Amino acid sequence: MPWYSFTPGAATPQDPSDPNQYTLFGMTPPPCPGGCKICAIQAMDNMGKPIITLALLREIIRALHNCTASTNVLLCP
Repeated sequence: MPWYSFTPGAATPQDPSDPNQYTLFGMTPPPCPGGCKICAIQAMDNMGKPIITLALLREIIRALHNCTASTNVLLCP
């Protein structure tokens, strides 16, 4: 599955559940040094945007809450 970097716009509130706030990165994960903010997610593709399923959304929430990356969610400072 491809990876997507979290790239919210400066004028847009950050919303990790919004597929439009991600940019397709590729099949390898981007460099993410760890931390407590979303860096990237791994998801199925929908025309260059991630498909954020309920399971993935729960994984994102857990990662943010615990400040711990997971299989499909990478974090940054």
